[in-house]
Formats: sequence, C-alpha cells, structure tokens
Amino acid sequence: MNLAKISANGQITVPVEIRRKLGLKSGDKILFYQKEDGEIVLTNASAQAIKKAQAALAEAAEAMGVKDEDDVQPLIDDIRHGKGK
Repeated sequence: MNLAKISANGQITVPVEIRRKLGLKSGDKILFYQKEDGEIVLTNASAQAIKKAQAALAEAAEAMGVKDEDDVQPLIDDIRHGKGK
C-alpha cells in the first residue's frame, strides 16, 4: 500500500513503486475511472489507448477473416497490386 498527499493545488506525487508498476515516466498521462462498485482505478492512459486500439484491430481482423500472420501477406500483396482499393 502506498500513500500520497494532495497539495493545495490538488496535485499528487505518484509513489515511485506505483510509477514503476504502471510504466509511468515524466510527461505521461494517467487515467482515473470509477468501477461499478465505486472503486476508483488509476492506470497508464497510454497503455489503455493501446489496449483499445488492439481490441479494435482484432475486431477488424476477424471481420476480414484474418486469423494469423499467414493471412496478412495476401492482403498486403493485393494492396501493392492495386486490388485492395
């Protein structure tokens, strides 16, 4: 468990152990969200964005019938030869 103090300006310093676990560095953004049970969660906003993009790409791949790397090369070949437009 880690403790942080809120400054008069509403700022906090994220403890080093938490920064390491979340992969946070200077200039990164953090995301706060509330779960249905009321718990507040702090997470690395960049990591959340990547996970969201991965999920969207997985859905698109599934819709295109792409199951693995072997399915990708024919798509690339089609695009290179003007068939993917």
